[in-house]
Amino acid sequence: MTGLNGLMRCIYRYLVIATGVCVMGGCSTVPTESFTFQADMPENFEIDGTAHYVAVPGQTCNFSSDKQRKDAERLFLRTPQPKAAHRVEFTVPLTAKAHGCSMILRSLGLGFEGQWGRRDQDKGMQYGGISILDEPSENAGSFPASGALVFQGQCQWFFRTSGPYRYIKKIPQCRALDVDGNVKKRLIGGAVQREQLAGKTVKLILTMANEEEPYYGRTWIKTPAGWKPCIETKEAFWCRNPPEFTNFKTRDGRVCTVYPNCTE
Repeated sequence: MTGLNGLMRCIYRYLVIATGVCVMGGCSTVPTESFTFQADMPENFEIDGTAHYVAVPGQTCNFSSDKQRKDAERLFLRTPQPKAAHRVEFTVPLTAKAHGCSMILRSLGLGFEGQWGRRDQDKGMQYGGISILDEPSENAGSFPASGALVFQGQCQWFFRTSGPYRYIKKIPQCRALDVDGNVKKRLIGGAVQREQLAGKTVKLILTMANEEEPYYGRTWIKTPAGWKPCIETKEAFWCRNPPEFTNFKTRDGRVCTVYPNCTE
């Protein structure tokens, strides 16, 4: 089975019938140990998963090309992008077999893509992931007596101007939350122990920050009407002193002086 159509048929066979794992280059019957990954996603955000596999320790895998090796080590898990808040669910195999090589899951990479405008290019991407550990670690999450192991994260939009006409654009930033809801510097996700995963559910709850902030905070000044962009000094990205303000454009062509209300 080769090509994109063959890959999609193969993934579908695993997810629906749960009789094996598919990777580019072929399908093989393997033990059906897996875990469920769920994500509660905010409006205008989608999530993609990439399961990364490595050879079982002590086994030497002989792939005919570097591309064949890379294809065997990855399983892509994708969903379409709804506009409303929604839940995504992936079944993630813990093992795989490709070209005679037995493999185990090493990590689940996560990609968060947010849509901020009407155009296809009005998007931004952030990343996170879940590491699979073989040895005990205090950094690994612990499953509760019942239910899912839950990770929390938050995305926030940062705005800036771009190009000679100073069109507004947005950039997402997604970070982990601690148990008290405080935003951390690290990316969304964490670590889990392999021996605890089979048949379990790992869940991500992703929320949005209430307010947007400027990407370059030193070149915007907050006023009662909103954020105003200022003319920068020649030496650095700082507002002139005293500040001199400028304008910007929205994607629909409006000339504005304050964000997000456009006019003061």
